[in-house]
Amino acid sequence: MSKFTIDRSVKILRRTPSTLKAMLSGLSGEWTIENDSEDQWSAFDVVGHLIHGEETDWIPRAKIILSRVENPVFEPFDRFAQMELSKGKRIDELLDRFAQLRLLNLDKLTSLKLTEAELDLKGMHPELGEVDLRQLIATWVVHDLNHISQIARILSGKYADEVGPWKAYLSVLK
Repeated sequence: MSKFTIDRSVKILRRTPSTLKAMLSGLSGEWTIENDSEDQWSAFDVVGHLIHGEETDWIPRAKIILSRVENPVFEPFDRFAQMELSKGKRIDELLDRFAQLRLLNLDKLTSLKLTEAELDLKGMHPELGEVDLRQLIATWVVHDLNHISQIARILSGKYADEVGPWKAYLSVLK
């Protein structure tokens, strides 16, 4: 039996904005914007990425699946669009925007009152191939948790050297 339910998913998805706000609101750019390496996102970048996903990924793709068109192919998702879209903004602006968009998207999701048959409907991911609506929504949940973990690692990494020998006990720094 599947562990997936819309209600269980929404419980996590609803908490992500407040979790991120508690972690990041009011922190200086040293914590939220500065990167420790060129190839690593900042916490600011991650929040921008989540906003872009709210605007172009989860609900738009669900609508493609539910439209039952003959060829339900998703538009490719630009995983780096936030680098340009977030320029000139403050972390608190991004956190507020993310919270607004998430609330709207969860209202849309819950208003669909999806059936098991609808959760089995398929769409075509441009890289991964055929996926169903259940997988899309489950991925939305895990995507949030993945990025919360990523932000915790980014923030922890700011003190990676300062913790001294305790680093051996702190798996977040590995």
